[in-house]
Amino acid sequence: MNPQTKKSDAPDGPWTIGSLLNWTTQFLARKGSESPGLDTSVLLAHALGCKRIDLYARYEEEPGEAERQRFRELVRRRTEGCPVAYLVGRKEFFSIEFEVNPAVLIPRPDTEWVVYECLRLAKEMTAPVLIDLGTGSGAIAIAVARKHPGAQLFAVDLSPEALAVAQRNAAKHGVAERITFLQGDLFEPLPSGLQVDFVLSNPPYIKSEDIPHLPVGVREYEPHLALDGGPDGFVVFDRIVQAAPRFLKAGGHLILEIGSPQEEPARKRIEQFAGYELARTIQDSDGHPRVLRACWRG
Repeated sequence: MNPQTKKSDAPDGPWTIGSLLNWTTQFLARKGSESPGLDTSVLLAHALGCKRIDLYARYEEEPGEAERQRFRELVRRRTEGCPVAYLVGRKEFFSIEFEVNPAVLIPRPDTEWVVYECLRLAKEMTAPVLIDLGTGSGAIAIAVARKHPGAQLFAVDLSPEALAVAQRNAAKHGVAERITFLQGDLFEPLPSGLQVDFVLSNPPYIKSEDIPHLPVGVREYEPHLALDGGPDGFVVFDRIVQAAPRFLKAGGHLILEIGSPQEEPARKRIEQFAGYELARTIQDSDGHPRVLRACWRG
């Protein structure tokens, strides 16, 4: 498997799919991977051009040298810290597969709560209009469009490279005709006079001073534009909260993801603006504060 592998570390027999899975899982565990088995199976399936589930039906099969070489290279890059999602070029979000690359933040399950809350509120609306700020891969906008066939969306990102990824994802999932992609700084590129039912965002909310202390896979590979929330973590958050009322209809909703330690100061920042009616904080699957929603009463 590895040119530096000691003979005693190698399997007794040939390098089958099963032995590659077992050896590499142990290897990545020693290297500090938090999910060595999952990492191994995803990378091996990618190297072989098959689905993960197929690996176990091919357990005794011996991959060819070219396939093993592809796998070795993927494992090497993983040990350097490169996220698995970037190595395979895709990540699942809201049961939808998205193309990802280092131009976009890797979608996280935490962000799905923004989509859940939006869809809950939009359920009885025939044709809700939404803005997704900092769309990145397009995960939030595309998930909403896939699940609500009447939704019309504006997806904004400062990065043209990120927008290109989002547009490909929208086309792949058949919702491109209902999403207007705009390049620019938050609300700046949106049409004058636009009034919407929802403003959604997973804004950058990590303090600048904390960026160097993030896990290597985040700080060295993911775009800092999507991570760095300024000195206090609230620079972008505050700008969204302040400007959203210009675009929200009366009764419209602002839905923002936050870092779990930010709940109290984030709520206070919204409460200082007259016209917002702040709802209870939405917790993620681990019970951490994750999403804030405020209704604009005007």
